[in-house]
Amino acid sequence: QVRLVESGGGLVQPGGSLRLSCRFSEAGSHFAIYEMSWYRQAPEKQRELVAQSIGGITKYTSSVQGRFTISRDTAENTVFLQMNSLKPEDTAVYYCYARQLIAPFNVDWGQGTQVTVSS
Repeated sequence: QVRLVESGGGLVQPGGSLRLSCRFSEAGSHFAIYEMSWYRQAPEKQRELVAQSIGGITKYTSSVQGRFTISRDTAENTVFLQMNSLKPEDTAVYYCYARQLIAPFNVDWGQGTQVTVSS
């Protein structure tokens, strides 16, 4: 079973930066065969995909394009979300997500980390 442990959330002023980390651990599996993504959920809104990493290909939702960067450290089995030029509308709980790309295609979520952008 995959275990995802997130860290790095907090309070930041508009225009500031934060880096979220998600450490992936699963006995007997390989980090490379998983999609790793970040989602977020703001109060009273649906959870949305923010950034996705599959096999070296990355995608972003339009509202964060050019400001956020998803990356992986395969040696540490960790995925990062570097968030720059943060805006109040980026305030949300951010969740790490892992989807196995081969059978049995397991899906796992992190516990979530709060990001608050406010002056």
